Amino acid sequence: MTLLLPTLTLKGAAVAFLAAVVAHTNLVSAADPLSAIFVNEFPTQTIDLYWTNPSVDADHPERMRFEATIPSRGGLHTSQTFNGHEFSYEVDGQRHYITPRHNAKGESFNILAGNSEGYHVRCLINEYMDSFDIIVDPFWAPRGAARFLELVRSKYYDGVAFHRVLPNFLTQFGIARDYATRIREREVKMWDDFPKKTKFEPGMILFAGNGPDSRTTEIIVVMPGMPEQQLEELGENSWEVPFAVIAGDVNKSALMKIYHGYGDNEDSLANGPDPSKIYEADGYTAYLPRKFPELDYIDSCFIVGEVGFSDELSEGEF
Repeated sequence: MTLLLPTLTLKGAAVAFLAAVVAHTNLVSAADPLSAIFVNEFPTQTIDLYWTNPSVDADHPERMRFEATIPSRGGLHTSQTFNGHEFSYEVDGQRHYITPRHNAKGESFNILAGNSEGYHVRCLINEYMDSFDIIVDPFWAPRGAARFLELVRSKYYDGVAFHRVLPNFLTQFGIARDYATRIREREVKMWDDFPKKTKFEPGMILFAGNGPDSRTTEIIVVMPGMPEQQLEELGENSWEVPFAVIAGDVNKSALMKIYHGYGDNEDSLANGPDPSKIYEADGYTAYLPRKFPELDYIDSCFIVGEVGFSDELSEGEF
């Protein structure tokens, strides 16, 4: 199943590509060089990252070697290491261990999250005096999770339209209101995360994409009522990876109130918003208000645990 920008096609399209990835992964050895990226998503705490020296005994004073201090809220450090080498960091008196493995193009992407069960993002819809909450899992799809949190911190989703709302199927948004911002961020494409195939359920959230390494800013919420066969097919492609889930019962969330009368853009029975026109300079100033006056918009999104912190991003932000 391919979740496209802007359309959704219900056919597998990357079996050979995924097979090649699996074959490559199976051939990786401990001697292979690796770029290990570490992102600190703690809201206030800097992280001291250590590298474990395998050439000395466990009780040797040089067993753990200092690697880097990584700032909070998306601070990033890249280590040139080898596949399978162990790193560690301490939070609240507990040491956490990470053994990076190749997961894309000789690179490993790792979120430093301790025992976190997820990051709480709240999006407000003032039209209904309501909101919906998102729980971002740091381990399902680390690249997707880190990118989404970065975009939320930069207020990217403030003011965006719910431009594709299909009942019993999906809700899609993520084209920035500001023209320069949406054009710039559209060019920032993420590499795929390559996790094990995940069983999708209503309420799960993923980035939209149209091929390997194509994810940018638009996200899709799997809505209640999506047929079981389509849920089964979703995730066949390497870019179809959930990174978050709607908190609580999605059936009772503000997402169920969003206007859905326009349908899909390429549906022969409907004439919904065309994403390519939204990306144009007058997408939000003329095209949407004139052609689709009933659309609903997100007023703002924020990370609940970071309310009141400085809006400035950490040095080395992902």
